[in-house]
Amino acid sequence: MGKFFFTVIILLFTYSILYAQISDSTDLTIQISSLPEAKTSLIQSWSVPFLAGNNAFTSNNTIKANLRAELTPIDFHIGADAILTPIAFLQFGAGARIGSGWTVNALGKKLRGIGINTAGGVIEVSPFDGLFWRVFAHGTFQFDFAALIPGDWNHVVLRTSHEINYEAFTGASAGEAWFFQNDHGENQNGFNYYGSFFLGYQMPLILNTVGFMAENDKYLYNTPNGDKWGDSRNRWIFSFLTNFTVTNNLNIALIAQLHTQRNYGTTVDDFYRNRIIDTAKPEQLEFYRIATIISLKLR
Repeated sequence: MGKFFFTVIILLFTYSILYAQISDSTDLTIQISSLPEAKTSLIQSWSVPFLAGNNAFTSNNTIKANLRAELTPIDFHIGADAILTPIAFLQFGAGARIGSGWTVNALGKKLRGIGINTAGGVIEVSPFDGLFWRVFAHGTFQFDFAALIPGDWNHVVLRTSHEINYEAFTGASAGEAWFFQNDHGENQNGFNYYGSFFLGYQMPLILNTVGFMAENDKYLYNTPNGDKWGDSRNRWIFSFLTNFTVTNNLNIALIAQLHTQRNYGTTVDDFYRNRIIDTAKPEQLEFYRIATIISLKLR
């Protein structure tokens, strides 16, 4: 389904180029946080009007295509996606990415870009022993209350996005767990769900946005005995964010985050599948990180 939808968007985008003026932009983002992590992304975008009308709901109808490259100290990947906006409050998109990672010894620990996680220990993987790949399709609903009551101070915005994706590491066998971007090493080849919910307020100031976001990840594949260690549970991240528009080409976002963590009680084991979740209190809310995202429009 995602492949079909992505193909349709690309065909519509190509068709639109023949009849509308294309606009493009190049953006650079740099992300750092209180965790031992850093990320730099370069995004090239093209956008064309598609079935645009003369009213507030259809005047900004577009098809947008993006190419991106992302580099961290422990992994690198490239990707492409396309987004169709058929009406102001709806978007549909699909895309894919591919890359690989490596292990870095830093800060007294190993930071794993990619690797195999087993009961016998971690199997280190070189960048060319396998590739991480991901395909996805999503739908987004967004609404700005200023569309009902116009005014610079009336921008209360709602946005919710829901995505189905398939992620895989070619170096892993079916049912085998693997690391990516120094996570907990609990990934498997299979389908996943991701959803986000944002409520914010936008102002005509340098501090132009304040808001709250909730993000939900859930494995959609079935793992034998997965309920024992909590594989079937939702994983939440809660973010409190502010965004500063320093110039027309420079934005800086500051984000404080909490996340849910499974509670294993007194169970201690290096391999997560040998842990047993505490059914009386299966999860707890913990501090996650403070992050800064610098977005620079290059063109």
